[in-house]
Amino acid sequence: MSENKFIPLEQVTKPMLTTQEAAHYLNRKPQTLRIWACNKTGAVKPLNIQGRLGWKTEDIKKLLGI
Repeated sequence: MSENKFIPLEQVTKPMLTTQEAAHYLNRKPQTLRIWACNKTGAVKPLNIQGRLGWKTEDIKKLLGI
């Protein structure tokens, strides 16, 4: 996914982000976030939604001071 497809985090209103989106905003690779989820480590904890990871937009914004 190219960086042009992401709106600024300040404008995001949906409650959950995909792993791809969360990785973009956190400047990490998606695989890093998946490792955080598996190991229960990392600065943000995901939710498992029907077998998929969801990252709370609120948590990402708080971590980044937005």
